[in-house]
Amino acid sequence: MSEKPTGRVRLIRGREQILLAGYLWIYAGHIEDVAGEPSPGDLVDVCTHSGRIIGRGFFNSHSKIRVRLLTGRDEPLDNAFWTKRISRALALRRRVVSDTNAYRLVHGESDLLPGLIVDRYGDVLVMQMLSFGMDRRKERLADLLMKETGATTVYLRNDAHARTLEGLPVEQGFLRGEGATTIDIYEGRARFTVDIEHGQKTGWFCDQRENRLAAASLADGAAVLEAFCHTGAFGIHAALYGAASVLGLDVSRDAVTMAREHAARNKVNERCEYREADAFEELRRIERVGDRFDLVVLDPPSFARTKQAVPQALAGYKQINIRALRLVGPEGFLVSCSCSHHVSEEQFWSMLQDAARDAKRQLRLVERRSQARDHPILAAMPETRYLKCFILQAL
Repeated sequence: MSEKPTGRVRLIRGREQILLAGYLWIYAGHIEDVAGEPSPGDLVDVCTHSGRIIGRGFFNSHSKIRVRLLTGRDEPLDNAFWTKRISRALALRRRVVSDTNAYRLVHGESDLLPGLIVDRYGDVLVMQMLSFGMDRRKERLADLLMKETGATTVYLRNDAHARTLEGLPVEQGFLRGEGATTIDIYEGRARFTVDIEHGQKTGWFCDQRENRLAAASLADGAAVLEAFCHTGAFGIHAALYGAASVLGLDVSRDAVTMAREHAARNKVNERCEYREADAFEELRRIERVGDRFDLVVLDPPSFARTKQAVPQALAGYKQINIRALRLVGPEGFLVSCSCSHHVSEEQFWSMLQDAARDAKRQLRLVERRSQARDHPILAAMPETRYLKCFILQAL
């Protein structure tokens, strides 16, 4: 069944240029007027101020993002359209993902499917609908995804805060099939358990997979400190690559419990210790007792959820990086990450240099990294690049 537009959105003069360059969001302030009476999630045509149609997308009067563009052409939105988009996303993952059964299959705007997130864990697909338009079509999308991937189960994790900004309810549960909500996955040598019901995001941080392996390559014989360790993935990989010891810190008791289980499952528990602790305070305490490490990993949660929070976030990043640098032994390594997309790579790099000066350490940049390749970045949308990972040597 093909959908037809129920309205037309006319842009203010000159706003079409950014859309013609590939940007997919139209904000309320970019719209001159709306013809028709489109409901949230309806399909609308988008036209220039002079009336020329330049796109088609989902409308939502509840959101600051009034329209999310799906196509710049006059084409039907039928099963063939959705199948083509999904198959293209799947084709990319077949080329860039290897040695794991846990990866992002659909990365929203980057796969030209705005507001749709799909992570695959074995035969289970975990879906997040972050826009009204995608939410209204979740049944169709689930069926097409199962057909294209061969997956047997679809689980909804529609509990993200972004849904409330869209005027959508919070919900989760099985949409297709049923079964356990804990799933065994592998990343290279490592084995983990993903909790798709209670875990953060869709249950796992697939975006850090390649960064975990890059950090582990420096861990042979090293004493490793993993702050904000969550369920221990960076440290487990480090131990499997020959780390002499791993100390993980996290404020969550449940995360620490799972990290210990992961260490035991991977048979590295004799070299891995986990503490339930506030990383800011524990780093200060460790410095006082004089412990030093060959490799320190910082992977904190997002410190800046809005542009207004960036100055405070940079101050927080600087504080933990100063403390981490004071714990790195001579010619040891710091792996420092930020998942705050409002904090630019340039701002993060400048903060790291400031932290090094205050810690009286000289830095040598080994590598700048970003999110894993199954989280591609749409060039026209800087919002799709959010993860920064710097691998540094402290001299």
